Amino acid sequence: MTLFARTLTGVSAAAMLLTATVASAEEILIGGALSLTGVQAPLDEPGFKGAQVAVKALNDAGGLLGKQVKFVNIDGKSDPVTVGNVAVQLIDQGAQLIVAPCDFDFGGPASREAQSAGIVGISTCASDPLYSSWSLGDKQFTLSMWNTTMGATGAEYAFNERGWKTAYVVTDQFIAYTKSLSKYFVAHFKALGGEVLLEDSYTNGDNDFSAQLARLQALGQKPDVIYISSYGTDLGAIIRAIREVGIDSPVVGGDAYDDPALFEALGDKFGSDVYFVTHTWMGPESHPDMPKFIDLYKKMYDSAPDTSFVATGWDTVMLMAQAVEIAGTTDGAAVAKALEDNEFNLLTGKLSYKNAAEGHAPDKAAVLIELKGGKPNFLGWRRPENPPAP
Repeated sequence: MTLFARTLTGVSAAAMLLTATVASAEEILIGGALSLTGVQAPLDEPGFKGAQVAVKALNDAGGLLGKQVKFVNIDGKSDPVTVGNVAVQLIDQGAQLIVAPCDFDFGGPASREAQSAGIVGISTCASDPLYSSWSLGDKQFTLSMWNTTMGATGAEYAFNERGWKTAYVVTDQFIAYTKSLSKYFVAHFKALGGEVLLEDSYTNGDNDFSAQLARLQALGQKPDVIYISSYGTDLGAIIRAIREVGIDSPVVGGDAYDDPALFEALGDKFGSDVYFVTHTWMGPESHPDMPKFIDLYKKMYDSAPDTSFVATGWDTVMLMAQAVEIAGTTDGAAVAKALEDNEFNLLTGKLSYKNAAEGHAPDKAAVLIELKGGKPNFLGWRRPENPPAP
C-alpha cells in the first residue's frame, strides 16, 4: 500500500506510532512561502489549506520516516522579494523542503533559495515552463502541468471537440503565466488549422476594456471562440464587458478561472459558455480517493473545498512525502532523484518528471471545466496530442 493510500485509510492503525512520535523532539519541517494576502492569495490560500490537511493526515498515520511532519508557512504577501526573504527565514529555521507559491514570478524566488540551500522546492501549481530545472536548478519542481499542456488542451477542445475555427485572443501582460498561456494556445490552435483573427493585449488592473472591445467589434465577424489569458478580478470584468455589449462567443481560458469569486462575479447572467483548463475536479468523478480527501477537508474546515487549488496543496505535501519515503531521507539530491525516477498517482492526476537536463518537464493530464449559469461542471480529463515545445 502506498503512502498516499495509507494517509487516507490508516489513521486508526497508526495510533500507537503517533504517541511515540509526538514524544520525540525530531520533526521533518516543511517550509511554505505561500501568499495568504494580495493578488496571489486566491491561488495560494486554498493550497495552504490543502497542505494543512495533508500534514495532519500524515501525522495521524504515523508521520514520515518515524518523525512528525511540521508545516510552517509565512505569508509571502504576493511580493516576490518577500517570498524570497520568507524562504531564507524558513531555511534558517531548519526547513528541509520548501513549498513555493503557485506562479513563476511569485514562486520562483522561494525555489531559488531552496536550490541555494541544496533542498527540494515544489510549487503548488506554477505552470509557466520557466518553472523548471533549467531556470531554477536541479532540485526544483512544479506540481502543475506546464502551460504547453494547459494552452494546448484549450485549443484542442475548441478546434477538435467544438469545431470553433476562428479565435480572438486577449493576453494580460501581468506575469509570465498570462503571457505564455495564450502563446501556447495560439501556437496549438494554428497548428490544428484554426485562424486567430486578432491577438490583443490588456494590462492587469486597468479595469477598462473599452479599447479592446472596439477592436473586437471592428473585426467584421464574430469569432467562434474568445481566449482570455488574465488573472484575478480582471477576468470577471473582461468577460462581463464582452457579454454586456452582446458578444456571446464562448470564452476559454486557464486555471486562473478556477476561482469561486469569478463564478460569483459572473453569476447566472454572464457565467455560461465559459470553459477552462485546470488541475482536477473536486468531486468523485476525478479520482477514487477524492471523496476521502473531501471528508478530511470538511472535518478540518467545516465546508467543502470549492476549487482545485485546494488539491494542489494536498498533492504537493503528499508528493514530497512519497519522494522522501522512497529516498529514505530528506537529502535534496536523493529526494530529487526519487521525484525524477517515479510516477505518482495524485488527486491532480498521474505525474512523472523528465530529468533535470530536460527541465523537470511534468508529464500530466489536465481537467476541463464548463461554467454554466455561474456553476462549474466537470467535462473530464484531457491530454493534448503534440503540445507545443516550451
